[in-house]
Order: sequence, then C-alpha cells, then structure tokens
Amino acid sequence: MELGLNGKVALITGASRGIGAAIAAEFAREGIHVCLVARDLTKLQEVASGITNTAAVRTAVHAADLTKPEAAIAAVEAAIAAFGRLDILVNNAGATKRADFFELSEEDWQDGFALKFHGYVRLTRAAWPHLRQSKGSIINIVGIGARAGSAEFTIGGSVNVALLNFTKAIADIGVKQGVRVNAINPGLIETDRFSRNVERTMRERSCNREDALTYLLSSHGTTRVGRPDEIGALAAFLASEKADFIQGSIIDIDGGATRSL
Repeated sequence: MELGLNGKVALITGASRGIGAAIAAEFAREGIHVCLVARDLTKLQEVASGITNTAAVRTAVHAADLTKPEAAIAAVEAAIAAFGRLDILVNNAGATKRADFFELSEEDWQDGFALKFHGYVRLTRAAWPHLRQSKGSIINIVGIGARAGSAEFTIGGSVNVALLNFTKAIADIGVKQGVRVNAINPGLIETDRFSRNVERTMRERSCNREDALTYLLSSHGTTRVGRPDEIGALAAFLASEKADFIQGSIIDIDGGATRSL
C-alpha cells in the first residue's frame, strides 16, 4: 500500500533496539527520514547504518537519557537541526521493572514513571509546535498491561493506564489543532524484553525454554509471539493520511490476548 509518507520526518525514541528499531526501519522503507533517540549511541549508530544501507533516506542519531527533564527539548532540537521539520513523533522509550509489589522500592516507581510517562509527556510538549505546523501525528507505544491488573506488573500497568488517558486527552487537543494522536498496545513481541520474560519464567517455574514459551502463550491465550515489524507496519499506517480519521484510538496488537471491551 502506498502510504504517501515519502519525505516526511520522524523522531523515534527507544530506537536502538526492538520495537523502536523496527518502526524506524519500516518508516525508512516508506521514505521517511528518521531521527533515532535512545541512551546507547553505539546501538543507535548500528540501527542508522542498517537503515541507510537499505533505504534512500537520511538518518540522525541523538543519545539521550529521557528521564532528564531537559532531554526532550534537546531531542526535538536535534531532529529540527538535522531535517528542518518534524512530522511524526513516536514515543516508545521506556521499560518498567517487574517484581512483587512489596519488593519494589520508591526508586523503582520513580524510575518507571520518569522514563516512560514523563518522557512521553515532555516529548509531546516539546514536539507539539512543530507537529502543529506540519499537521503531523503522535504515536504512543504503550502496552496491553494497561488493560488488566497484574500482581507482578504494578508499575508497568499503572504507567500504561496513565499513558492511555494521556493519549486520549492530547488527542482531544489535537482535534482542534490539527495533530493526530493515537496509541498502540503491543502484546507479547519478540524483543530483548520478551527474552528476559522467558528467562524469568524458566527460573520461576524451573522449566526449559520451550515449556516457558508454551506457558506464556497459554497464559495470554494466543498461539504465537508477535514480531517487531508488525508493530512497525501499524505505526506507519497510523502516521499516514490513510489513517486521517483515526484520532485518539488505542489499538491492541496482541494476537487476541485482550478480550475486554
């Protein structure tokens, strides 16, 4: 499908690996120039090199710790300095600690909200004037952990719920100001984070990798793990004019794991 994105500019956080890197690669295939943001400069450069070797787009990399209040403004400024405009913001950076609630510290909770929630909020604020000018869009990568409470995911679930509400609220502003805002809730996706989840399950259940995978899929009621490129394809569609009437939507991409309305 021709999405009409050639020549657009996107800033993607958490772009050094996993879903963020896959979104960047898919955007590049659609002709979008990408500014890649994450903590690890070496990994960012590897992703950027892979993109320029396969797609005729320009890339920029910006290493940043998005838990820092000033980092969001600097990241947006880096994108504008490199490309002169900004059409798409993908908020994707952020991992939250899984553990028994009573083992989680105050610092764990502060860290969980600092990167994912406050990082998304600050980047939205910093990018908004540019997105308003370009009639652009924001895509928040959140997670199906927002849909139901889980004893081992108290931080992540709380952060994700807050981000879904934030998405709806900012989309309401976007209706009036010409910026589309939507969220994607990934389920089990083949990333480093999922691999750590498998290893944790192996330890907790004293089982091998195959049995751990079977258990995780069964507990989610799905038949396979998703691929990062599937998230990338959905993000590209949401960023395009084909999705012009999609505003404030929260789209689960989880193989049918979420059954609630």
